[in-house]
Amino acid sequence: MSEQATRNSTTRRTVLQGAAALALASGPGTASAADSPGTVLITGASRGIGLEFAKRYAEDGWQVIATARDPKKAEALQALAKAHKNLRLETLDVTDIKAIDALAAKLKDVPIDVLLNNAGISGGAEKQKIGSIDYSVFDDVMHTNVLGPIKMAEAFTPHVAASKQKKIVSISSTEGSLTLISPRPDVNSIFYRASKSALNMSMINMAKALKDKGIIVTMQSPGLVSTDFVGSLRLPIMITPQQSVAMTMPIIARLTMEDTGKYYRHTGEVAPW
Repeated sequence: MSEQATRNSTTRRTVLQGAAALALASGPGTASAADSPGTVLITGASRGIGLEFAKRYAEDGWQVIATARDPKKAEALQALAKAHKNLRLETLDVTDIKAIDALAAKLKDVPIDVLLNNAGISGGAEKQKIGSIDYSVFDDVMHTNVLGPIKMAEAFTPHVAASKQKKIVSISSTEGSLTLISPRPDVNSIFYRASKSALNMSMINMAKALKDKGIIVTMQSPGLVSTDFVGSLRLPIMITPQQSVAMTMPIIARLTMEDTGKYYRHTGEVAPW
């Protein structure tokens, strides 16, 4: 490793350690019974941070309901289920409203402490390039990233309300922030950015609607995570799924009703949107 690469690596570790400390020290709420294991339902758990969330929650003793469009083809998720008896797999396409209702009915007697809306798609940069936009992709992105979380929150409201922790957390992105939007003109993600802005607004409305039920609704940016979701993009500020989830889980654990409707970064800071 070159001297410059070593310096970059050291700097990156320092930033991550500082961010993790910030998430623990100044994250939302305070440590409470919410830190104890409960039941978590994770959408899009077949890969990336969804898979890592499933792994970490299972290792921490939670009852994990991990969903994927085709769990039988998700080898890593299958292996995780074999290694952890407290993890169950369910087939779910979050764009299929009837399928969401069917899963909610199947789990009608299961209180869900944390509903983690993680499933999402980017739509592909080449299909969102100004001058050659593929408009057929728009509906796919919006249905997956916006309609899916809305329907999941609505269908599973009784399950979350019946739990002790009562949390709905949707994975968003600072790409959807009007304040933090990148000035780079070469970023081709008009559909993706629009979907995350819409997700934020939808969840803020959901937070207001569900407050009387004692349900906490927040949005969470996982950071710029190095997964196949971002394709070949590789930047010094990128973090691994393991780092992202390790920083995000303490934030989720400490959420209280004072945090409902807020949008958090993986560092524990409230993000402008």
